[in-house]
Amino acid sequence: MSRTPSEQELDAMDSFKKIKFFRLFEPSLGILGFFFVTVFVICCFFYMDYRDVANGFQFSNQTEKFVWLNFDGSAGEDRKVEFLSEQSNGCDVFEGDWVWDENYPLYQSKDCRFLDDGFRCSENGRPDLFYTKWRWQPKHCNLPRFDAKMMLEKLRNKRLVFVGDSIGRNQWESLLCMLASAVPRKDSIYEVNGSPITKHKGFLVFKFMDYNCTVEYYRAPFLVLQSRPPANSSPKVRTTLKLDQMDWSSLKWRDADVLVFNTGHWWNYEKTIRGFRSSDMKIALTCENEPSWKRTSGVFGYGNLWNIETWKKDIFRIPTFIRGCYFQEGSEVKMEMKIDSAYRKSIETVIGWIRREVNISKTQVFYRTYAPVHFRGGNWRTGGSCHLETLPELGSSLVPSHTWARYGIFADVISAHINTSDIKKLDVLYVTNMTSRRKDGHSSLYYLGPNAGIASIHRQDCSHWCLPGVPDTWNELLYALFLKREASHTRNSSTSRAQA
Repeated sequence: MSRTPSEQELDAMDSFKKIKFFRLFEPSLGILGFFFVTVFVICCFFYMDYRDVANGFQFSNQTEKFVWLNFDGSAGEDRKVEFLSEQSNGCDVFEGDWVWDENYPLYQSKDCRFLDDGFRCSENGRPDLFYTKWRWQPKHCNLPRFDAKMMLEKLRNKRLVFVGDSIGRNQWESLLCMLASAVPRKDSIYEVNGSPITKHKGFLVFKFMDYNCTVEYYRAPFLVLQSRPPANSSPKVRTTLKLDQMDWSSLKWRDADVLVFNTGHWWNYEKTIRGFRSSDMKIALTCENEPSWKRTSGVFGYGNLWNIETWKKDIFRIPTFIRGCYFQEGSEVKMEMKIDSAYRKSIETVIGWIRREVNISKTQVFYRTYAPVHFRGGNWRTGGSCHLETLPELGSSLVPSHTWARYGIFADVISAHINTSDIKKLDVLYVTNMTSRRKDGHSSLYYLGPNAGIASIHRQDCSHWCLPGVPDTWNELLYALFLKREASHTRNSSTSRAQA
């Protein structure tokens, strides 16, 4: 027998239906909440200082969860042979990946007084330190951990010389800091002529007194000789690059124990044929007396790098271009020669000079390949940027095509000499590919100095590198090849004595 529900029962049924209605949405609300929490954690991870992240979260099974970022720097190392062992002769140390390593960096910029202000990114306001934590891991072997004391012992009573452009200077200052980290008495390291590191005068020689060794830098951005043009040259020609002659400073460093060459960044239209603007010349000659230019001397890079770059971008507005730098062979100026052809001839000249002038039984010669720039949306003149990059490129790198063209020219010249004795005298640091992935490592906005604030967003430096940073890895590779050569010589000497 049926009965009519009471008002209380109807109210209860209505409440029950409402509860069931809301429960239908519980899974969706849960998923939405989980999504927002996940997004929040990821954002924190990428934009907070890595130290805060490490202190705030403990991740288990790093290898599985972060394999896409290569965060587990030690994974698989024990299964690889050591580069310095005899079993690693087939290992290509330039084939590998960037892996996260909490033991890095090898030094702190604030503890090293041998750095230009322009390379001190963290002191200049860069908020993240991710770029300092990546280590290069070869695919088939392990690099030796950089040991500054061992390197200094190997350099005792010797000269190590860098020759090249401002990216070579970047690497030279990196090595100074790496080596200085093992010297308790910092005042025992000094520039032999008393020159401060922030003032560029063509060359700088730092002596490590306790080891009686020097680590030197010579500015020669083309490696070949730049000089006045021959008489009766075209009015367009202000200077020439003598493609068949080495830079004048070669007499100072041909007898070094270790030579490290680099070139490439000046082999472009902007730095050669386009030349100076008339307004550049006028201001360059007067700016030395101005307070804001007190560290600048001369023109076209002979003063402090960061001031020179600033006056190029901020002061000059008159597009009146005058005579440039052309290419010369013998006494003839090649007005129609392309830049790539001139670059090829310069590399040939360097290799020939090594064959003729270098005593290979005494001197170990390295050549570091071109280090890519990472301007996006323009170049240094037109507002190109890289300041938002905080992680390496994990897939294929997006760098300008001329990067690979420059690298290809060098590779072609090396291939042509591969079966000759010339190339046996040269150890090549093939850093182009590995460095192309490090879009996160540039000075970007943080190059003006600790007290100057950050640069304009339209005036970024995506060519030079923060220190500590990517150039430290180039020096770790230099260290590994340096030790490898020495170990090989030691084994050969032992074998010769045994056979005798």
